[in-house]
Amino acid sequence: MRIALLDDYQGVALKLAPWARLPASVEVVVFPDHLDDENAVVDRLAGFDAVMAMRERTPITEKLLDRLPQLRFIVTAGMRNASIDMAAAKRKGIVVSGTAGLPYPTAELTIGLMLAWARSIAVEDRAIREGRFQTTLGVGLNGKTLGIIGLGTLGTRVAKVARALEMNVVAWSQNLTDERAQAAGATRVAKDELLQRSDFVTIHVVLSERTRNLIGARELGLMKRTACLVNTSRSPIVDEAALLDALQRGTIGGAAIDVFGVEPLPRDHPLLVAPNTLLTPHLGYVTEETYRIFYEEALEDFEAFLAGRPIRVLNG
Repeated sequence: MRIALLDDYQGVALKLAPWARLPASVEVVVFPDHLDDENAVVDRLAGFDAVMAMRERTPITEKLLDRLPQLRFIVTAGMRNASIDMAAAKRKGIVVSGTAGLPYPTAELTIGLMLAWARSIAVEDRAIREGRFQTTLGVGLNGKTLGIIGLGTLGTRVAKVARALEMNVVAWSQNLTDERAQAAGATRVAKDELLQRSDFVTIHVVLSERTRNLIGARELGLMKRTACLVNTSRSPIVDEAALLDALQRGTIGGAAIDVFGVEPLPRDHPLLVAPNTLLTPHLGYVTEETYRIFYEEALEDFEAFLAGRPIRVLNG
């Protein structure tokens, strides 16, 4: 068997799991670079029996699977991957397995982005290196209102830290109850009220057809002119064109964004020059602790598949 580990940007895949446990007949090949072109992906993976996809970076569509007849097994980092056509893989007899992850890194990054945006940390770091000193006037989080869209596992963790920072926390999601919100230290409000009241709005819902473009021009128009939108969830939940327009016109205070419609972000992307933005390269889950789980459990998945007893199967 030949196994391809995709998109190892940091070059850590072979260090974070004991791959030598695999039989000598198994070859593990690591690819540090990302490919967007389908033909290039096919050329790269044509000789492989198994692939590990790092989150949703590489779309594994039915068309792609049609062109990879040797592929028998796919592992995805995490237990959910909207970029893999699970049904098509099942029809073709390809098993898809997942791994566990950690809930806290994305929540921590969310708070970090709020603090960094509020205190212009990236701007001031650049300024002091260029010989300038105290170029901005920050704002505190204490007493500000945080609006959380999606009060699940991640949203609840963010709420807990926000309360420790003495922020007021309001929340909305389609099935949220008063009791669930109160248990998380938040107050349930309607979505429009959340957008109107909040100094920071953070998104923690799963991408689905129901949440795609959940935040569009109308919703952005309800936000305070000083408010910051934080997105560490998925890019399509926010209408990117509407967000760019709001940033350019100054109808919202700014945005701190960790997720993008195209990743890696193209060098000519308009967000790179949009005002009052703080951008990070999809770092929500990128910690040593998370990656160690990804690769160690991926190794377990490969071992189980080789033994004829797949585990953590995602496509039945």
